[in-house]
Amino acid sequence: MRFIFYLNFFPNTKQLVSWMRGHEGAVSSISVHSSGRYAITTSSDTAQLWDLDTFQRKRKLNIRQCVGIQRVFFLPLSNTILSCFSDDSIFAWESDTLFCKYQLPVPESGPRIYYKAFAVTRDGKSLAAGGRSNLLHLWCLDSRQLVRVLQMPSQVRSVRQLEFLPDSFDGGASQTLGVLSQDGVMRFINIHTCKLLFHMGSHDDAITAVTVSPNGRHVVAIMDNGSINVYSTQSLTQEYNKVTSFGGFKRLVALLKAFGEYPAKYRMFVWRSLLCLPENHAAYSSLTDKGLHSAYLTLHEKYPIKSHKLQRGLQRVLSALAHWAAIFGETEYLPLVAFPFVKLFQNNPLLCFEVVATVIVNWCQHWFEYFPNPPLNILSMAENVLAHHDKELLQHLVDCGITSQLYVWPLLETLFSEVLTRDEWLRLFDNVFSNHPSFLIMACVAYITCCREPLLLCSQKQDFEYFFHHRNNLDMGAMIKEAYRLMSSTPADIHPRTMLSDFTPLSRGQYPVFNHYPEFIVEYQSQERERIRLQEMEYLRERQILAQEEEKLTQQRTKLAAMKRELKVKELQLLDAARRRFLKHQQDLRASQIQRLDQEIRRKMDLRERETATAVQDLEVRQMELEAQRKLLEQVTHSSHPSVPPSSPQSFFLCEIHGR
Repeated sequence: MRFIFYLNFFPNTKQLVSWMRGHEGAVSSISVHSSGRYAITTSSDTAQLWDLDTFQRKRKLNIRQCVGIQRVFFLPLSNTILSCFSDDSIFAWESDTLFCKYQLPVPESGPRIYYKAFAVTRDGKSLAAGGRSNLLHLWCLDSRQLVRVLQMPSQVRSVRQLEFLPDSFDGGASQTLGVLSQDGVMRFINIHTCKLLFHMGSHDDAITAVTVSPNGRHVVAIMDNGSINVYSTQSLTQEYNKVTSFGGFKRLVALLKAFGEYPAKYRMFVWRSLLCLPENHAAYSSLTDKGLHSAYLTLHEKYPIKSHKLQRGLQRVLSALAHWAAIFGETEYLPLVAFPFVKLFQNNPLLCFEVVATVIVNWCQHWFEYFPNPPLNILSMAENVLAHHDKELLQHLVDCGITSQLYVWPLLETLFSEVLTRDEWLRLFDNVFSNHPSFLIMACVAYITCCREPLLLCSQKQDFEYFFHHRNNLDMGAMIKEAYRLMSSTPADIHPRTMLSDFTPLSRGQYPVFNHYPEFIVEYQSQERERIRLQEMEYLRERQILAQEEEKLTQQRTKLAAMKRELKVKELQLLDAARRRFLKHQQDLRASQIQRLDQEIRRKMDLRERETATAVQDLEVRQMELEAQRKLLEQVTHSSHPSVPPSSPQSFFLCEIHGR
């Protein structure tokens, strides 16, 4: 009998923990559940589910001998097991009960592939399958449909292994698939465009098997000669990332102008390329290691968010920014700036931090020079552009007493997140990130001019305040088109481009020093905030002391009340015991009286019985005497008067007289 064994070597003893017996054929694959508690082992004739806590077999899947098992494995982020058989049928099972949830339909048209290799995206929604063909099938597991057939180059005759390459921006929906073919070359393709991105290995330096790191940054390959090679995907994708070059940027801008936005599937990749994010892991870790910044310990009180995950993510990003530059611990509107990006990048805090930092460095230029006041210089730029292109609207705003702090600053400090929907906001920032930093100011003016009709109808300050803090009916395409018109038609002397620097990415290795703010004011505010924080801590400490004293007093009162209750209970118990003793005494006394009465009655009855017996005896004696006298008289009478019968009344009378 063949068996599989599970090894777990302790560092010191290298002890073998368990052997798990069960398979009669060679084990071809092992799949471990994401929780680490269960494992599935597969051989050609059976698949078995094991409990790794007890090393005991939980379930066994047997099949007909005419249909072999190719592979059985867990789907990520679920309790679903996928089983793939040699007849190209694929079934999904519930891991707890092995209940069949569904079956993928076997393709009726096209050549048969004879599945042998499989790969699933990290979100568990897409399945790639390949075999003895240069064709690959891409399945959508949500709709349970075959969505795409990919054709590999003619050099590929069969597929040995498939691996999805994860990316920080894809949210688990990997778009890059690695295909290891019979020639020992692993080719990486984009599953949507079918474009070959890069490859590893060659005919002379063939690859036998590969594995991809969880973050997708490295690929480890076992070579045909027995060596192990480690590849950097960043180096391998340099050709693919030519989008960051000038020529690639021009193509992106052309695509953006044609469609008005980037494809949703590629947006995160494009943004990362446009912003040239350095991904400084060590530098970011040094910021997060400092913990939560004191300025954001009570963030949830001012900005309550239903999602605890988003709340923690926002708190973490803001704390990192405050540790990077002191002013970001004092900027009240920073949560409004950061929150849209926290929602987008909630699964990758490093990229979220770098995107926000890049936005601050480039699109928030000169915002902090008048701190803690709004950036009057930036607001003046927007007002000058509005004055040039729509004097009537500006005059109406002036007549109503509305300044740029009310109609421009709310748009900037929230980065339009209050007045646009999610899709509109993404579309806008596709264009913002693809243009000079001055485009954001032009977008503010474009928003105002595109809303001129409802604004001309407003006259009260509260109406304007409401308008610039809530969503309005707006043609997003027309607004973006207007922003581009303003960019091209605004005179140079008032164009924000002349006063704002070109885009500058974050430096690699270490983040740049950010000191574009009045340090003495920030330091003073920081000191004041720290003083207030210490006072609050002292106040809280005193309150805690008072609370502790009140708690002690409450405990003492509770203890006293308990003692009173205990004494009352004891008093009631004593009263009850006394009552019981009194009742028992009364019962005993009554019982004694009854006993004496019984004794007296019995004594009198005995006396009566004795008197009765004596009387009876006296009567009996008397009767005997009378009887004797009668007999004597009869004898006398008989002897004296023989003619008189003894029983006659006369004789009786004579006897009585004689007796007397």
